[in-house]
Amino acid sequence: MDTQLLAHLQSYLTDRRRSLFEKVLSERTRHFTVVTEDVYQIHNTSAVMRSCDIFGVQDLHVIEERLGKKVDREIAMGAQKWVNIHRHNNTAHCVKNLREDGYQIIATTPHNDSQVLSDFDPTAKTAFFFGKENDGISDYVMNTADGFLKIPMFGFTESLNISVSAAIILQETMTKLKASSVDWRLSEEEKNELRLAWTRKTIKSAEEIEARYYQKNK
Repeated sequence: MDTQLLAHLQSYLTDRRRSLFEKVLSERTRHFTVVTEDVYQIHNTSAVMRSCDIFGVQDLHVIEERLGKKVDREIAMGAQKWVNIHRHNNTAHCVKNLREDGYQIIATTPHNDSQVLSDFDPTAKTAFFFGKENDGISDYVMNTADGFLKIPMFGFTESLNISVSAAIILQETMTKLKASSVDWRLSEEEKNELRLAWTRKTIKSAEEIEARYYQKNK
């Protein structure tokens, strides 16, 4: 990380924008991450991304094993600038990578003896998996998950829209996490990486400004 470059680029930001970056970064985490598996309605994944941004979850993993898609910018409402999107074309590979990064795999499903959301323990690094709109989580995830999680429901409707489920789960689990003793915040190195990425996405002609900086500091 070239901290001098970061300082130079951030000099093009307003004080208000820099303060907003710092406020948001102080609430960001990689302790939790979210995974959508072959969600075929674009606006659902986009809405999940927006919830990740709102509740401070930095990373969204999108599995597109069968269905390719693009983020719906209108629904995401700019969240794609602030949340890191990791695309996968294979569920097993995604699960393997997440486990290697220390995440437990939690499948969200109302159809078995899942743990109730209010009983969820936030202390372990967790990847929350959300499945296809009609079929739910794949058999692979159901068979390999470390646990299952459900939102209590008391009406005739058996399930919630995926984006609504994600918002409810993130709000509840992030509230619990912040009340715990877990060190859930980003490291300073991670914050600097995001400061640089967000600054580049915010200022106009960032590439030209950066090129001039390097030319001047050869």
